[in-house]
Amino acid sequence: MTPQPGGPARDVSRETARDDVSRETWSEAGEPAWPEPAAIDTPIGAEAERAVRLLHAAAKGTLPRPERQRVFTIANQKGGVGKTTTAVNVAAALALQGLNTLVIDLDPQGNASTALGIEHRPGTPSSYEVLIGEIPLRDALQRSPHSDRLYCVPATIDLAGAEIELVSMVAREGRLRSALASLTDYNFDYVFIDCPPSLGLLTINAFVAAPEVLIPIQCEYYALEGVGQLMRTIEMVKAHLNPQLDVTTVILTMYDGRTKLADQVASDVRAHFGDKVLRTVIPRSVKVSEAPGYGMTILGYDPGSRGAMSYLDASREIAERRQ
Repeated sequence: MTPQPGGPARDVSRETARDDVSRETWSEAGEPAWPEPAAIDTPIGAEAERAVRLLHAAAKGTLPRPERQRVFTIANQKGGVGKTTTAVNVAAALALQGLNTLVIDLDPQGNASTALGIEHRPGTPSSYEVLIGEIPLRDALQRSPHSDRLYCVPATIDLAGAEIELVSMVAREGRLRSALASLTDYNFDYVFIDCPPSLGLLTINAFVAAPEVLIPIQCEYYALEGVGQLMRTIEMVKAHLNPQLDVTTVILTMYDGRTKLADQVASDVRAHFGDKVLRTVIPRSVKVSEAPGYGMTILGYDPGSRGAMSYLDASREIAERRQ
């Protein structure tokens, strides 16, 4: 109550009548209608609830198995757009939902191997030995400690020299395809090939080995810069080496809904690629960036986070787009 001019202020805290108080703060019985503790939406509570929903949905195993093995090359010669992050998290999401998944690490940095908790010290059987023909692909396979359905062919620093060694080899562009074709002991539903940020022989091998290309595009100013060159390379490989090659999936990464720029980039990408762009966008997230430091994907590191939910949704979209 506002004090009257010229008079002392009154302490009305104990004198306030029920009729003078907003109905939103009182129950019908005249007691304060405080929310139940379970109804309080705290950030920790919200993440826990999302984690439960994620694990519950994954346990249902509702994703359909593809009629044939689907092999994706994840490529974009622009660095830092989320290629490796997309490869490991989509693969982990599919494995979590009951599908057998393989990640082939073709980046000498070995970041995909790190995120999946896979050993990749020098001397470890890796994609390098597979490409130069020293070992079959099955001898380089390692199972991720985070999932019985998730496997990886790691990359070691030796792979950095493969570009030079492959130049003089016979059928140098098709060596990964031949190695993958010989892998008959495992029934993988999905194979994801993580490429380095370049368009050299390693990436060409990936294009020849896979009929599908998945392009992650960062929601930043230079997002579409270089995509034209990538598309020309894909068309060249399609014309001369792999007639089945096609860009089937584009995923928008590092999306920040607080900026108009992100919306503009998303709009431009959708206008250019049409329905090849997934409806799901991957938000910019510190949690997603932290996860590889613990040898984990975001689905293992923080399953209730927005990043985990987004990659789960993206994996479902990919699975529903049967080829």
